[in-house]
Amino acid sequence: MARALTSAPDGLAEQGTALTRSSLYRAVWRWHFYAGLLVLPLLIWLAVTGALYVYHDAIDQRVHADLLTVPVSALPGAEPAPHSAVLAAALAAQPGAWFKYTPAAAPGRSAEVGVRTADGAKVAVYINPANAQVLGTLSDRGTLGWTIRKLHSLKYFGPVQRGFIEVAAGWAILLVLTGLYLWWPRGRGEAGNGNTAKGGVVSVRGTPRQRVYWRDLHAVTGLVVGVGLLFLAITGMPWSVLWGAKANEWANGHNFGYPAGVRVQLPMSGQPLADAAHLPWTLQQTQQPGSTGKEGHEGHAGHPAHAQAKAADNPHALHGEVAVAQPAPATSGPARTALDIDAVMAQVQRLQLAPGYTVNPPQGAQGVFTASVYPHDLARQRVVHLDQFTGQPLLDMSYADYGPLGRWLEWGINIHLGQEWGVANQLLLVAVCAGIVLLCVSGAVMWFKRRPAGGVGVPPLPAQRRALVGVVVVLAVGGVVFPLVGVSMVVLAAVDACVVNWGRRV
Repeated sequence: MARALTSAPDGLAEQGTALTRSSLYRAVWRWHFYAGLLVLPLLIWLAVTGALYVYHDAIDQRVHADLLTVPVSALPGAEPAPHSAVLAAALAAQPGAWFKYTPAAAPGRSAEVGVRTADGAKVAVYINPANAQVLGTLSDRGTLGWTIRKLHSLKYFGPVQRGFIEVAAGWAILLVLTGLYLWWPRGRGEAGNGNTAKGGVVSVRGTPRQRVYWRDLHAVTGLVVGVGLLFLAITGMPWSVLWGAKANEWANGHNFGYPAGVRVQLPMSGQPLADAAHLPWTLQQTQQPGSTGKEGHEGHAGHPAHAQAKAADNPHALHGEVAVAQPAPATSGPARTALDIDAVMAQVQRLQLAPGYTVNPPQGAQGVFTASVYPHDLARQRVVHLDQFTGQPLLDMSYADYGPLGRWLEWGINIHLGQEWGVANQLLLVAVCAGIVLLCVSGAVMWFKRRPAGGVGVPPLPAQRRALVGVVVVLAVGGVVFPLVGVSMVVLAAVDACVVNWGRRV
């Protein structure tokens, strides 16, 4: 992203402190080169698939119109089919057990029922909510929009391959920082190129036939796009396979998702919410409260003062540790019967969740019905757990209930997905993605034009080797924060050592 190929002063005859700036420049340039060589192809992949995913809703509405849209009823006030009829139609078309139900989000939209078959496969059945007519089926999250998302995250290729996403994001952060150092104007002019004060800083010199054109294009594009790339890399980290999973687990265990007291003294089902629903990142490792069959459960989130009092009674909650009560023991007496879906949906509708919410059934005797919605408007994010026997809300959480860091994380993720500012957010993301592609292509062309015939074109070693060691030590901090980046850093250091030894032999 920077003036990575600006010729640093030779400096081989210089001694002492006069050589420091030159050596540091060459050390940073060398690592910037290696990092770019490692992740530029993957950054192009992420930029292209990310730009496509910004418009996943529009893509799905066009490609899967036969499944996602239905005729709007011409009869004003016409009642839709009962929810139980919708579920029955889905299970008749695809035998199994339903694990999620998404009612129509608006007139003219279909309902979706997720069915788990006897062999464990997950199938999405699309239903016309007006008459419970089956429109067709897909694999769960099998739309083109979801396919693009899984390609973007490399989820199609397994957890090992997904680790490269974390490596690319971590190195992208280091590329931006090292690139900014390389771009920084130092008052050095280049004879014969003209416009030396602004060339490669805010303007592009030469023609596409010349290397200086691609160098300057890389530097100026990096200046404009660098902030966006840095933001996308940081906000994309929560989805990474190692760092993101651990950060998610730690955040939920320290009240980033739930405020202190809300979960205290609630019997837990032991099932993570993410197993049942598509949730905000900060809630994906949280356990579901369990059903008790009692009215007025003492952990009701609708009574925050009472929940805070419970937290004060628990010393672990005051030290950032949420005490999780064990599931309530089974009681003797007649067997309890879970509410039917029509009764549950009536309760959910009374709670006035935003359109587009999903309902998940309870898992076992201690399970709960979960209604969750993750709309573009952060203020309307909401997760509600209902006792499966009484319909009583056991927990009702919205974005306003998150801790400060939880709110910041969700805000960053919402922008990353192109949801925070509507069309403006989408256009901004597409522009940044296009800039990232240009940044990578210009860097590759610049390198290709500079490299010697039959060689790799690794930037020269600094005259003062301690400058190279110093840069490695600084970069190692990023390797500690992002472990997979640290592993790749060790590999690159080994490659560099081999290159140096080979150069000496030659």
